[in-house]
Amino acid sequence: MYKLLFAAVLLASTSIRAESLTTLTSGFDYSTGKYGTNSETTILYVPVTLKVLYDYAYFKLTIPYISVTSVGGVVAGIGPVKKTVTTKITTNSGLGDIVATAGYTVFENDTFALDTVANIKFGTADAGQSLGTGENDYSAQLDGFYTAGKQTWFATAGYKVIGVPAGTSLHNIFYGTLGASQKLNDEASAGAMLNAAQSSSDVTAGPLDVTVYYSKKTSKTGKVQFAVLKGFSDGSPDVGINVMFTGTM
Repeated sequence: MYKLLFAAVLLASTSIRAESLTTLTSGFDYSTGKYGTNSETTILYVPVTLKVLYDYAYFKLTIPYISVTSVGGVVAGIGPVKKTVTTKITTNSGLGDIVATAGYTVFENDTFALDTVANIKFGTADAGQSLGTGENDYSAQLDGFYTAGKQTWFATAGYKVIGVPAGTSLHNIFYGTLGASQKLNDEASAGAMLNAAQSSSDVTAGPLDVTVYYSKKTSKTGKVQFAVLKGFSDGSPDVGINVMFTGTM
């Protein structure tokens, strides 16, 4: 969905396992791009994510605020879902799509871990204002982590079933991520990840973008992450920035 937030969530999964842990993450994700159209679309995404980790399982709920400025028809996480002839620029904002996630570590040793993950994106965003599709999406994925010294390689492979609103033509998609994280010291790490997916819309290309990030502990129970995204297809924003704060409850 929102690649910079996804980077924050995925990379957080590489932390040392705790028997029971509850975290709260919030911040902002700002992106801008033309998505193959003649005008810019800017998206501000402000999530609040509650994550509960217990032994080998975790559960996560994200409730976001979203604001989209565009000429219409551009949906966050998808891009244009239908052709539009309007030239009027509007800004719409409100509740975004609520996302529920459940994950379980099916294998883990000193160097490798493999998680199975299921996601439900509820269509709570207002489709009439192009804040979402108004439909539920369902996805399943595998997250793999390989650690060698201070470096961790990670990858995701998944499939998403996309809800199709009336009057549009959207498709189910495969998606994936490949990246690496380098521990700089006991307090900080940095890394990069490549995101790619099939196109879910007939009017735009599939997403292809790279995210670079820096994460630093701010206290024994908190950390902050900064990330920058660069898009390489019409299915991704041209650029994006992200700041996320995570605290242990």
